[in-house]
Amino acid sequence: MPPFAAPSIPKKRPFAGEACTKIVATLGPASDSVEMITKLIQAGADVFRINTAHGDRAAHQQTLDNVRQASAEADFHAAVLVDLAGPKIRLGQLVTEPLQLDEGMTVSFVAGDDSPSELELTSTYENLISELEVGDRVMLADGLVSLRVTQATEQRAECVVTGGGAIRSRQGINLPGVKLSVLAMLPRDIDNAIWAAKNEVDIISLSFVRSPEDVHSLRKLLDEHDSKAIIVAKIEKPEALQCLEEIVDATDAIMVARGDLGVEIDIAETPVAQKRIIRVCRSRIKPVIVATQMLESMHHHSRPTRAEVSDVANAILDGADACMLSGETAIGDHPVKALQTMNHIMCCTENDLTSTSISFGQKQHRRVGRVHEVTSAMTEAATNVAESIGAKLVVIATRSGNTAWVKSQSRSIIPTLGVSESVGTLRRMNLMWGIKPFHVESVGEPTEFIQAMSNWGKENDLLKTGDRVVFMTGTKLIEKVHNSVVVHTVK
Repeated sequence: MPPFAAPSIPKKRPFAGEACTKIVATLGPASDSVEMITKLIQAGADVFRINTAHGDRAAHQQTLDNVRQASAEADFHAAVLVDLAGPKIRLGQLVTEPLQLDEGMTVSFVAGDDSPSELELTSTYENLISELEVGDRVMLADGLVSLRVTQATEQRAECVVTGGGAIRSRQGINLPGVKLSVLAMLPRDIDNAIWAAKNEVDIISLSFVRSPEDVHSLRKLLDEHDSKAIIVAKIEKPEALQCLEEIVDATDAIMVARGDLGVEIDIAETPVAQKRIIRVCRSRIKPVIVATQMLESMHHHSRPTRAEVSDVANAILDGADACMLSGETAIGDHPVKALQTMNHIMCCTENDLTSTSISFGQKQHRRVGRVHEVTSAMTEAATNVAESIGAKLVVIATRSGNTAWVKSQSRSIIPTLGVSESVGTLRRMNLMWGIKPFHVESVGEPTEFIQAMSNWGKENDLLKTGDRVVFMTGTKLIEKVHNSVVVHTVK
């Protein structure tokens, strides 16, 4: 028996019905059971997000365990993304719940955890009062309520309401343009990052990144705990936009966190900022996730709005590697339906790209730091060959997933299998556009590998006699380099 042993086709969902753009689904009370996670995998989820801003360690551990169990039952190695809360500033406990603030009213921020009176507010950031200055803007409830500081002393910051609305305890506070001294990772974030590393979590995202040094701090921490997790820097502060290129260079991937970003900057500038972020990521071969309110109306409705459908489609057309569902799957009434809807929008958009021969990939050859320059050149060559001959499948044998990482940025619509013996590598490949993770016990020699994959494709009705498959492997003449491209015709 050859050393290569291929499993049966994964149960996740039909191969042909799977979008190339990946889906990140946030887990919460509506979706964190093994049964629901299994359904989400079958509906199209690739990555599951655990938001550490909510819940405690026991809840996070249970959710992680449930994802692993559901992955085993669905025969699909789903990835897990642990989202570090970062220095998110929130309101303390209010006296009145909810509290209606009308335009022209005066409220004050005071020290402490609980509000001493109805119009005296507290926050989770103890230095807030000392760092606020007259004229600063304060945004509450995701930007729905706005204040302007009129007086600032050591004991209180008095504000006038410039945009009215209702607020609740523990809602977020945004301070557009205010320079804060708070660190990128608070003690709870460090603790959560270490927990994630020890549990071999696949992806870790850092909130409110302001500089590349924030990313370096997290990477140093993960290196100390031998973690191979992909680091995602969340862009949601104006300071991050000012040094965007440097942050993209420092991190592994980017998230366009439009919720807080749309509050921190002019909301009308958010679409342009999104396009710029994606463009920079594409130029540097870094995956990018577009997040927040993509199918917001599906919290309570079974159908999205036309604007939301266009939003998802435009993110794909811009070049996003993944789109994320937040409350839609975490607390919504239709988590599975929301995921199915997103997958359907993605497939329709990608089908149009195919039918009109639109390519938003970068055709010029670029050296990529993640792989040897020979691997980078051969990956581009393999993509060009596959498209020229109308190959039915591209197969990449990879230990680390880095070659598949580079291949994903070609945006070729030819189905691509990232074949690996490493479960961790398979999970991380779930963030890569167009790459279908495929587990084998052992790759073996190239000739055996090619024949076994060809046989597997025929047995599972994915290939037929005469179809061409492009294989990327290494001859081991150069260590850790893919230097062989083979075109195989199925017999």
